[in-house]
Amino acid sequence: MEPNLRFGISERQSFFRRFLQWMDLLDPVNLFISIGSIEKSRQLLFTTEDASKHYLDNRRIKDAWNRSLSTVHPDSSKLIPTLFRPAAFLPVTAPVVIMSMMPAKGMNSMVLPQVCLYGYNTAFTITNGNASYLIPHMVQMKYPLENFWLKKALPVVFLAQVSGMNVFACRSFERVRGIEVMDKEGRVIGYSRKAGRKAVRDTAISRAVLFGTSALVPEVTIYFLKRTQFFPLTPLSLKMARVSFTLLIMGLMVPASFGMFPQVGQIQCSKLEEEIQSSTEETELFYNRGV
Repeated sequence: MEPNLRFGISERQSFFRRFLQWMDLLDPVNLFISIGSIEKSRQLLFTTEDASKHYLDNRRIKDAWNRSLSTVHPDSSKLIPTLFRPAAFLPVTAPVVIMSMMPAKGMNSMVLPQVCLYGYNTAFTITNGNASYLIPHMVQMKYPLENFWLKKALPVVFLAQVSGMNVFACRSFERVRGIEVMDKEGRVIGYSRKAGRKAVRDTAISRAVLFGTSALVPEVTIYFLKRTQFFPLTPLSLKMARVSFTLLIMGLMVPASFGMFPQVGQIQCSKLEEEIQSSTEETELFYNRGV
């Protein structure tokens, strides 16, 4: 069985454990791991009995798991292209999200960040197993909004909503044709549309929470800084504050959203299609949710 898949099936972690693990997997160092180092790590995992049980008590095994989980796709066992590894997600998307939340000065400054963000997000989502929020700024340009909260909330709502819809769009085939479901030994039982819908829905929710929170919290923080006036605020200091808060929140939200649901999902066999139920005596089956 593919080691990454075996790890996901055997290690049913709590959200806090998944959060801490994703903090390790999102380390930018994982973008520069050599192929030779990855192969040695996976060979160690293949030859070590019950390697997943030693994730916490053996530093060498833990490092091998982190190299494998951060660079190899659990379904295909192929290397994930460097630009689309989980560790690349924050460095690529954070600057674009910051530009997206800045007041639009023209059509180019409005369109370009959206194209970059959703283009990358689509490629990342497809690569890891699994449009644009132009509308609110255009609405504001044509129909200026006087209410502060409505003016600030509209881009945030669209960013969260379209981020979730982006996942539904680029992974729609999984809901239509189904995804592989397997037993605890990794044997494929069949293809389930119900498991596919659950995998896509959970990933869409996590992506909407990621971008919605990352956009909302800095805006609310900047608003209260302006109101309280703890220190003199200039246009430059406001921009720096917005950038800092966005990077901080995204730095916390990326591992939180990736770990919101287990990457290898678990589902009751009784909730799946009749043909799958009749093909196995297992009560619980597993599937790769993706990231």
